[in-house]
Amino acid sequence: MRTILQAVFAVLLLGSAELAKAGHHEDALNIEQLAQAFGWDLESADIQSQKVADGLYVLFGIGGNIAVSIGEDGVLIVDDQLPQVMDKIEAAISKIGGGKIDYAINTHWHFDHAEGNNALGPKGTTIVAHSNARADMQQGGIVNMVVAKYNQQPYPKEALPVFTYDKGMQIHFNQGEIDLRNFSSAHTNGDTVVIFKAHNAVHMGDVFNNAGYPFIDVDSGGSIDGMINFCEQTLNISTEDTIVIPGHGPVTNTATLGRYVTMLKTVRDRVALMIAEDKSMEEVVSAKPTADFDKDFGPESASLGFVNRVYTSLILESS
Repeated sequence: MRTILQAVFAVLLLGSAELAKAGHHEDALNIEQLAQAFGWDLESADIQSQKVADGLYVLFGIGGNIAVSIGEDGVLIVDDQLPQVMDKIEAAISKIGGGKIDYAINTHWHFDHAEGNNALGPKGTTIVAHSNARADMQQGGIVNMVVAKYNQQPYPKEALPVFTYDKGMQIHFNQGEIDLRNFSSAHTNGDTVVIFKAHNAVHMGDVFNNAGYPFIDVDSGGSIDGMINFCEQTLNISTEDTIVIPGHGPVTNTATLGRYVTMLKTVRDRVALMIAEDKSMEEVVSAKPTADFDKDFGPESASLGFVNRVYTSLILESS
């Protein structure tokens, strides 16, 4: 499965005129243009499901991975992709034994994880998120993916979270406690890790990308140091048997998450050293500080945006 950022770079390298022109806010793409650029067929999108524990599933489709809790209290999901595929998501939930979606937790505000709010909110689904994520959804803004920008429109009232938290909260649902935690700004300034305690499982949203290099939304308060801290704090509350659901890519374990943290730290340290040597952004990118990780997290083209955001994050932190 390819991440959004990888797809952006792949299309750019193929010479997409639409993405190449997206350097200014007035040229930011809308969802239809993104779908065209990425080769998304929203009408025929296929939603696949995987059972990861009794009563806990993961749906894969267009956008971020969706965790689904099904039980005597109803259906709770984590993230909800796009409204254009909501009928397919609902059909997939019905197929695994669920009904109406009672709760939707957004791990952050980005369109590929939260835009489905626009379909679920009017149907009566209760939406939950970090307070900063709600503020960003309410305000809207540009999601700067380095080589392309998406103009995320403000969400209407019915699509906004009605329950928010700052540090943590609990939801008691389907005979288990679901813990929502924010350890720090990381991918954005409003990330949530969702901990299914009864299943020993966590959904990390885009703080953990298991499909390639991550995207750090520096413009939304994200930072490389925050991302490292968030991952380490999640590891601290996990066991070697914890099921780890990433924002993108296959379901995995804490060993994989640990290797991801090693990559983040190594690249961070390399970029920080070059910044201390007064290297420019162009010089840092040209030095290929991710080269030995590209085999596992590549392609190399996708590392360009990651290095750009790491550099920008560290410059902002030092200013």
